[in-house]
Amino acid sequence: MSHNDRDTGAPLDLGHLSEQTFGNADLEAEVLRLFVKQSRDCLERLQAAPDARTAHLLLGSARGIGAVAVASAAAALEAGLLRGEGGTAELTLLKDAVVAANAFIEARLGLRG
Repeated sequence: MSHNDRDTGAPLDLGHLSEQTFGNADLEAEVLRLFVKQSRDCLERLQAAPDARTAHLLLGSARGIGAVAVASAAAALEAGLLRGEGGTAELTLLKDAVVAANAFIEARLGLRG
């Protein structure tokens, strides 16, 4: 995470995102829209039936856009599920991180709720 994003507590590392999208605003917007959709889909699946593969999918997507808190929470959930633990607390943290990241993304894209 870049120094500025750490200081502001932003849910996304915008420097990382810019590197991943080559500074292309249209590509960034498309990647962020895809993340919002995929993160919601993954969260729904995880709430219905926690699965390490789904947590891992979300982990990779979050890392790709610099959603550090989502990636961290997804990694914790994945690890817990692989250990055979229920992951209830980790799933709650993941949900909160996804909600915060998606609200940030929607505000950045000028979308509503």
